[in-house]
Amino acid sequence: MDIEHNSHLKFYRKPFGAVTCGTQVRIRLSVAGVGIPQAVRLVYKPDNAGGIKCDMPYVFEVGGQSIYEVRVKMPDEAGLIWYYFELVTNQGTFYYGNNSKNLGGKGELCFHEPNNAFQITVYCDSYKTPDWFKKCVAYQIFPDRFFNGNDDGSFLGGRTDIIKRNWGEEPYYTAEQFGGEYKCNDFFGGNLSGIIKKLPYLKELGISVIYLNPIFKAYSNHKYDTGSYDEIDPMFGDEETFRELCKAAKDMGIRIILDGVFNHTGSDSKYFNKNGSYESVGAYQSKESPFYSWYRFMDWPDVYESWWGMNTLPQIEEKSEEYRKYVLSGENAVVKKWLRAGASGWRLDVVDELPDFFVKELHENVKSVDRDAVVIGEVWEDASNKTAYGERRQYFLGNELDSVMNYPMRDAIISAILLKIDANELDARLMSLKENYPKPAYYSLLNIMSSHDVERVMTLMSGAPTRHEVDRHYQAQFKIEGFALDLATERAILALGLQMTLPGVPCIYYGDEIGMQGYGDPFCRRTFPWDNMEKYDPSGKINSSYKEMIRLRNSSDAFSIGKFDSVYKEGQVYAFMRRSETEKFLVVANMGLNHEYVRIDIARYKPSALKGVALSDETLETRDGIFVIGMHRVSLKVFKVE
Repeated sequence: MDIEHNSHLKFYRKPFGAVTCGTQVRIRLSVAGVGIPQAVRLVYKPDNAGGIKCDMPYVFEVGGQSIYEVRVKMPDEAGLIWYYFELVTNQGTFYYGNNSKNLGGKGELCFHEPNNAFQITVYCDSYKTPDWFKKCVAYQIFPDRFFNGNDDGSFLGGRTDIIKRNWGEEPYYTAEQFGGEYKCNDFFGGNLSGIIKKLPYLKELGISVIYLNPIFKAYSNHKYDTGSYDEIDPMFGDEETFRELCKAAKDMGIRIILDGVFNHTGSDSKYFNKNGSYESVGAYQSKESPFYSWYRFMDWPDVYESWWGMNTLPQIEEKSEEYRKYVLSGENAVVKKWLRAGASGWRLDVVDELPDFFVKELHENVKSVDRDAVVIGEVWEDASNKTAYGERRQYFLGNELDSVMNYPMRDAIISAILLKIDANELDARLMSLKENYPKPAYYSLLNIMSSHDVERVMTLMSGAPTRHEVDRHYQAQFKIEGFALDLATERAILALGLQMTLPGVPCIYYGDEIGMQGYGDPFCRRTFPWDNMEKYDPSGKINSSYKEMIRLRNSSDAFSIGKFDSVYKEGQVYAFMRRSETEKFLVVANMGLNHEYVRIDIARYKPSALKGVALSDETLETRDGIFVIGMHRVSLKVFKVE
């Protein structure tokens, strides 16, 4: 018995991937070895709806396979469609659904209704994402740790309730270091004027958008405990400094994206005011507070919902009309005010904990101020089919998000380079994203290798255990040296090459471009070693590779909005094409620890030669479209196809 459907091939499903509402999709199943089936059916259903069975007539035979086909018109309303196949034969009834990894592509035969169905994302044809963003290279900055713009190194803000640290020291990581309670109030003095002074550095690197971790007034060094949405934290500067940053950046062709924390505030805020630090009457102080409806009290004032049980982060009641007016819809609402001050978009913290109606309203109000502003969500899984709190989320159906942080791509690349998966599975994971995400979102994905929440890519590339496997004392003292540093450098450059050439917007976490090391929070939040950059990158190889790959990425639309096709996926070697209307590039990556010669057939792209343009300067010629390419261990080459 031979049954097949491959959702990644247009022969089996056309058009490929996500489609707009009302699109007619042709779906095929090939069958052999079962005689003449009594019935071949497609079973499909929208989310939260009953299944619909459609007979699939026989249409033709090819290569001994009988092909059955049906055309299905997608709903006029955006959502997800799930489908599988039912085959009734003299030998019994069989089913064919998605594979056990739920990645799409080639499915699996089973003897009962499959647990995994194939997915079709149906989105609004009005869905558009900002074109400027797709062509950017982004850079994420944790403001306190990037650069102090004061010549004398003094701290702004005049606070006496913080622990002042010297630049370059290890961030505190135990409660004892904070005096018995983990307060996150050790500061190093980075500020907005420091970012302004380093704009030429970022411009030279090739950066075109900066994503800032929270900069609004708050108690902690990370600022995810918002104290006032209306004020820049005095330790970073003020509104005038922010406007100056936006203007100076714009003059260099760089935009600014802000971090919006709208699921919770700090308990030490003018809205909750648990500590009495503000002159306002907070929700903790009085039920008559104008902010009382913002929060969820079970037993006022001391029993309230908080983010993951942290009582310093009281949870927002997003249904509160007063809160939504203050943050979203009012004339001078938070999301509007800072766009008008110069920001070009928002990254939404823990967006999966914000209800869909809230994200829709945010999107509408952001776009009312600036249609080209970008809205990015923090989602760690495939955002097209994300379920949170029992509800299927609607991020990419047309009126919520433009982009998400692409953790699935990060996990796939790191797993492949660490040899935990082979090239075939790497391709399956990448193709699953291409299949499930609408094109406007797919080309806008924020492709990260490190962030403020996870281990730095250099640390992982050394083969070190993850942050979940070792304690904080181990993490604090961990340092890559010797042979491990050489291997980590090779692997980090390979990861960089993939990050810069795969679809989406590459985002560099500050310091990765010089090989900074560090486990998760707070070790991934160390200060940038401006006076000792060779500490992490003694050969300068990492930094020069970043400049080379960013320059390549910025040189051609093929890498930003061009088509993506995988052309080789054997063992630990993976190759793909990126192509625009005018240019074509072949990217070849060897994740393995052995030198490989790979035979790659790209005849269908009508090549005459390959010319190395990044991490290789060799030229290869062909008469038949087939190339044999030598690949050093843990390496990547980019060729222009001529």
